[in-house]
Amino acid sequence: MLDSARDVMEGSAMLIQEAKQALIAPGDTESQQRLAQVAKAVSHSLNNCVNCLPGQKDVDVALKSIGEASKKLLVDSLPPSTKPFQEAQSELNQAAADLNQSAGEVVHATRGQSGELAAASGKFSDDFDEFLDAGIEMAGQAQTKEDQMQVIGNLKNISMASSKLLLAAKSLSVDPGAPNAKNLLAAAARAVTESINQLIMLCTQQAPGQKECDNALRELETVKGMLENPNEPVSDLSYFDCIESVMENSKVLGESMAGISQNAKTGDLPAFGECVGIASKALCGLTEAAAQAAYLVGISDPNSQAGHQGLVDPIQFARANQAIQMACQNLVDPGSSPSQVLSAATIVAKHTSALCNACRIASSKTANPVAKRHFVQSAKEVANSTANLVKTIKALDGDFSEDNRNKCRIATTPLIEAVENLTAFASNPEFASIPAQISSEGSQAQEPILVSAKTMLESSSYLIRTARSLAINPKDPPTWSVLAGHSHTVSDSIKSLITSIRDKAPGQRECDYSIDGINRCIRDIEQASLAAVSQSLATRDDISVEALQEQLTSVVQEIGHLIDPIATAARGEAAQLGHKVTQLASYFEPLILAAVGVASKMLDHQQQMTVLDQTKTLAESALQMLYAAKEGGGNPKAQHTHDAITEAAQLMKEAVDDIMVTLNEAASEVGLVGGMVDAIAEAMSKLDEGTPPEPKGTFVDYQTTVVKYSKAIAVTAQEMMTKSVTNPEELGGLASQMTTDYGHLALQGQMAAATAEPEEIGFQIRTRVQDLGHGCIFLVQKAGALQVCPTDSYTKRELIECAHSVTEKVSLVLSALQAGNKGTQACITAATAVSGIIADLDTTIMFATAGTLNAENGETFADHRENILKTAKALVEDTKLLVSGAASTPDKLAQAAQSSAATITQLAEVVKLGAASLGSNDPETQVVLINAIKDVAKALSDLIGATKGAASKPADDPSMYQLKGAAKVMVTNVTSLLKTVKAVEDEATRGTRALEATIEYIKQELTVFQSKDIPEKTSSPEESIRMTKGITMATAKAVAAGNSCRQEDVIATANLSRKAVSDMLIACKQASFYPDVSEEVRTRALRYGTECTLGYLDLLEHVLVILQKPTPELKHQLAAFSKRVAGAVTELIQAAEAMKGTEWVDPEDPTVIAETELLGAAASIEAAAKKLEQLKPRAKPKQADETLDFEEQILEAAKSIAAATSALVKSASAAQRELVAQGKVGSIPANAADDGQWSQGLISAARMVAAATSSLCEAANASVQGHASEEKLISSAKQVAASTAQLLVACKVKADQDSEAMKRLQAAGNAVKRASDNLVRAAQKAAFGKADDDDVVVKTKFVGGIAQIIAAQEEMLKKERELEEARKKLAQIRQQQYKFLPTELREDEG
Repeated sequence: MLDSARDVMEGSAMLIQEAKQALIAPGDTESQQRLAQVAKAVSHSLNNCVNCLPGQKDVDVALKSIGEASKKLLVDSLPPSTKPFQEAQSELNQAAADLNQSAGEVVHATRGQSGELAAASGKFSDDFDEFLDAGIEMAGQAQTKEDQMQVIGNLKNISMASSKLLLAAKSLSVDPGAPNAKNLLAAAARAVTESINQLIMLCTQQAPGQKECDNALRELETVKGMLENPNEPVSDLSYFDCIESVMENSKVLGESMAGISQNAKTGDLPAFGECVGIASKALCGLTEAAAQAAYLVGISDPNSQAGHQGLVDPIQFARANQAIQMACQNLVDPGSSPSQVLSAATIVAKHTSALCNACRIASSKTANPVAKRHFVQSAKEVANSTANLVKTIKALDGDFSEDNRNKCRIATTPLIEAVENLTAFASNPEFASIPAQISSEGSQAQEPILVSAKTMLESSSYLIRTARSLAINPKDPPTWSVLAGHSHTVSDSIKSLITSIRDKAPGQRECDYSIDGINRCIRDIEQASLAAVSQSLATRDDISVEALQEQLTSVVQEIGHLIDPIATAARGEAAQLGHKVTQLASYFEPLILAAVGVASKMLDHQQQMTVLDQTKTLAESALQMLYAAKEGGGNPKAQHTHDAITEAAQLMKEAVDDIMVTLNEAASEVGLVGGMVDAIAEAMSKLDEGTPPEPKGTFVDYQTTVVKYSKAIAVTAQEMMTKSVTNPEELGGLASQMTTDYGHLALQGQMAAATAEPEEIGFQIRTRVQDLGHGCIFLVQKAGALQVCPTDSYTKRELIECAHSVTEKVSLVLSALQAGNKGTQACITAATAVSGIIADLDTTIMFATAGTLNAENGETFADHRENILKTAKALVEDTKLLVSGAASTPDKLAQAAQSSAATITQLAEVVKLGAASLGSNDPETQVVLINAIKDVAKALSDLIGATKGAASKPADDPSMYQLKGAAKVMVTNVTSLLKTVKAVEDEATRGTRALEATIEYIKQELTVFQSKDIPEKTSSPEESIRMTKGITMATAKAVAAGNSCRQEDVIATANLSRKAVSDMLIACKQASFYPDVSEEVRTRALRYGTECTLGYLDLLEHVLVILQKPTPELKHQLAAFSKRVAGAVTELIQAAEAMKGTEWVDPEDPTVIAETELLGAAASIEAAAKKLEQLKPRAKPKQADETLDFEEQILEAAKSIAAATSALVKSASAAQRELVAQGKVGSIPANAADDGQWSQGLISAARMVAAATSSLCEAANASVQGHASEEKLISSAKQVAASTAQLLVACKVKADQDSEAMKRLQAAGNAVKRASDNLVRAAQKAAFGKADDDDVVVKTKFVGGIAQIIAAQEEMLKKERELEEARKKLAQIRQQQYKFLPTELREDEG
């Protein structure tokens, strides 16, 4: 035992080593072969180890003994018997009885101690030897060679069956819990009995009746084992099939028992034997059905677990392996005859075919790709080696030479090896069957069935023994009395068996329990409904409404999933019925709790009652389903119950659907967060995708964007915390923003993880981004829940906790990114800090411009100068460290970035204090100083970005050149700041210094403009044009400053120039990348943007020259410089026009607004006309045809008015364009007030036409539908005519009366007037005709006259009030217009 165990350990170590080698070189055939050999050796060692266990060796000895004894059968002929026939027959019967009993003892011994199996197998081996000798003796009695071969063939079968029995006993004793092993052992014992019976039948045909009795007794002895603890299925019968089988077999048994008695009396022994055989089969059938029914009863208990069939049958593979090995031994045995060779070949072919078939089935069933491939490959190996062996067998059959026999021996080796490998693989526990685990309650339920079946078998055995003696001596009255007693016992036990099976039908008891449970739940929901009606339903404060909704939805879904399985079980799967109904009933208590909880949280009483009523309906439909299921009971033949089951299932599904609709509506009120949750979950799932898309940037690029989105999520989470208390209704928008940000974050996080080094950092980033996703999902869900129930304090608390969790998870993501590159992460943090400083400085500039930046404590600038200079120098040192840090370690880079961010913060503060100390009476100088520090901050931001991009890059990388450029700009801007600080108190030079700083700033902005970078967002060409106005104003200011040479003017020019040029460059670049702008136009716009800036720079530099040397000649040249700028601005505007194509307009031009309104009016009229097209007069039975005609007239007239007004407005648009083209209305008018007023008149007229037509359509629709009076229709039509007249007047004011457009406009106006007049006449005629009508129409139109008078008076008062408001509004508009008139006009008017 120890030696074998040592072999196993050594072999296992080698196996692990070889497996490691095979993994290193997956394609190496040699290493694969070595691995297979070592695995085989380990398997062999394990078998040796198992064989050392107590009892195993004795079984092997017994198997060897049977094999040796069976060699006696491998002879061509047997010597004739020396004993009389009766003696040989008697010995054979005795030996058969002994062998059958030994087989039973072997089966029994497997459940006991190992010593018992050793003794039983030894006795079985001895009894087999005696039986074999008796069988050979009996074969010698045969008269013909053919009869003798039949006896030998039967003896061989018994030998094979005996070996299989011992193999099954051996495997069961090693592993008593092995799946299906017990059934296999019982089957093997039965095979021994059957093969003995066949031999006895063959040898003892001369003694009718006796052999049948002996055969029956042996069969009954064998099937008795089925009733011992049935925890595995013995057949495929359903429970109700078992009942039917018992009924049929009991009927057959009753008839055969009567036949046994009758034929024993008459002495008809052949008929007697036949009846005994029939009775034996019926009893075996009864036992099988009882065992299967007991198994089904056991597993149907809710506490039991059903077993399941394995992928393969390991015993089948082991048997085939043994049979093939024995056959191969016979093939290569020199003493084998040709008939034995052919017999062995047949056995090999039969078993290898069965193995290949089993492999095919197993490969089709398994979902494991490795196992699938292995089964297919093994089957191929077995099939190929069998084919090779068959070829050598054919050659051997033709010529029994030593050479052919040797070839045959060589061919058997690969077959035996392939079969052994396959058997070892098939014995993997993964493929084995799993026996059922029957609970103690299940075992108790089985007991009555098993007791009845055992009593039946016992009394049947006594009955057959008694009948056997009566067949020999029918004139023995006491024996007849005994037979009658046994017959009565058998009959009673069968009745008891049928009653027990019927009473223990699976699922019935569980159905009763479940019905009681659901009835209790219905009573609870009724109590809650009564409390809700009386407004006394207590609110649950221990849980949030969202959690309750989730619970309720989950429980209802689970109930919905169980409906079909219960219906299926009730129609034909009795064993599953108990499990399913118990599972269903278990959901109803949580259902009631959740439903009452949700209802208690609802503010709307109607919603409360809906939820409670629908829950009650679901419970009642489930109750009906259980009654139907109990009636069906899982009996496929109880067709009369199936319709009721289907109907109950349908009702229950409808109840589930109803409550789910209500819950989904409640969920939609949550702010539709379901879609957001799905979007976040989808983004998270993409993080797990094995191969991310090819990265287009470096880790630093992705790190930057991940930081941006992470911080945005953290900010949103903080806002959600605030809004949860103040404005819960705004949470939906914030949740949506968070979802969008997380989508971007997940995508960038995946790329950051893919580019991070080492891989562990990437894994950490991916994991933490996913964790953040979970946090976002919870937060979004809580936001949705709080929107439904804004007063729920529990949900508020949960939302705040979730928001804190999201913030924490954001910090974890940032720390993971920092681990990826500490230096660049510090750069990102520093850049964020600097951008905050720039924003703060912008705010300070606004205060300074407004004149509200005041000094504190009467300080002067001198108090701050030194501090500013000292801090600026410190910043220069930090800048040097930052630039050198790009090429050094991440720690040094991080330190430099943090230091520079701290220094710029300090510098900004001291400069702001210095600017404040200058006093608010000099805002322009304050702005100059703050602009100087803002330039430094922007340069530092760019430098940090360049440092981040150049980190860890080689010296010749393009990013290094960018870094050097950024460093140069930084130094320039710090120098400029120092100069500005020194000059700020010098009134003679500070304007000059401000202008120098502005020129440097504009040059830097121009460099950014000329870069290839695409702007993050685009703006319209109109925006670009609007920004050129600033350049025009700044140019005028610069020329004025050049002429005056006053420092104050120069400072103001410098400050204005900065903003004007910066805004123009940004707008120009953004507009040039506007959608649908061609490459040519883009290039043109960018070129003129550059030219405009260069021209303006030249102008400022010339002003600088004038300031240093003011001469009339130089001042005279200012006009030329300003003309160059103006020319560039004109070209830039034309380029912007080209961006919009020929349809370019100035959005502020009143005439453009007029045209836009005209086209808008036309569109709304056409939409109204389409609406009219779809209208048809409603059908009114008993109504006169004339009225129907009138309604048709209304629609036709309204349609024609709509068409005519559409044409009119389009004509007005064309006329207005013509006016612009003729120059009567300027596209950019010189006098905005004049043309503007005309355009406003045109706009209001167009709007009135559209509004009047829309009102007309509505009135026509209402009139046709019978909801409005003809008076309203007439009023609407007249309004169309009046507004049309106003539009015509507005257009004629400046138009050429003879132009083509005016003629079309006049024609269109006339068409509208005609159509309106027609409609008015038709309506008036109808109204006049109706005055005499009496019938239903009068009742409909004129009942309620007082109400109409009140409505009319109300309308009149409303109109009067509106008229007064309109007058006031007109007065206000005129006052406002007066304010905007040029000064000259005002003076003239004055």
